[in-house]
Amino acid sequence: MTGLSIRTVHDVAGLAAVSAYFGEVWRTRTAPPYPAEVLHSLVHAGGAVHAAHDGQRLTGACVAVFGPPGSQEAYSLVAAAEPGLGQALKQAQRAWALGLGARTMRWTFDPLVARNARFNLAKLGAVGTEYMVDFYGPMRDGVNGGDESDRLTVTWDLATPGQPYDPGDREAAPATHRAPDGETLARRDLAGRHVWCRVPDDVVGLRAADPELALRWRRAVREVFTEAFGQGFRATGMSRDGWYTLTKEAAV
Repeated sequence: MTGLSIRTVHDVAGLAAVSAYFGEVWRTRTAPPYPAEVLHSLVHAGGAVHAAHDGQRLTGACVAVFGPPGSQEAYSLVAAAEPGLGQALKQAQRAWALGLGARTMRWTFDPLVARNARFNLAKLGAVGTEYMVDFYGPMRDGVNGGDESDRLTVTWDLATPGQPYDPGDREAAPATHRAPDGETLARRDLAGRHVWCRVPDDVVGLRAADPELALRWRRAVREVFTEAFGQGFRATGMSRDGWYTLTKEAAV
């Protein structure tokens, strides 16, 4: 977009616009997920709200704060953008955090949303470091309503963006779990270095059309991830056809 600009937002009107944008993205019926007054308080406390504009039109936004004292870590609370703008928005957030001394940034996302997993792991080079079961409890927005709110935490090395990980030979690995659609859900290599796990093509659409089936997918993927993470695996990649790669580092 030739007219694209990204800036930090401090003024009341700008923060209200960002709040309304998040409300549209998450299809909230009554109140936006991040009220303008909350965003204002986060900025006042030293956080940052970045907004992307194409000319005068708001096309994306993200919010970040700093973690515990001495952690040299920033935490991204929320991010959303029109297609093709996510990389620029996250890089602006990265530059802000690096400028204030952060070395890493963490955030969470729904592990069943394959496009977000691919963006976070394959494009940005972040690593999935923690799997959290029903992290938020019941959610009532128009995107997540009716589902359990499992989340995957990713950690992004701001100074040294991640390098591509070896995806291993998925097709040669034995199947270990069956998906709700009757096909293979997960595979694990005999060496114990890789686990692969599949997610549905479009969980948001599936949740709207068949919430019970979406919930079965949630719990099936949860089983694979919690078992693997308990054994020291981390999420290191996402393929274009919807398969996570979970990798276990070799013992030193």
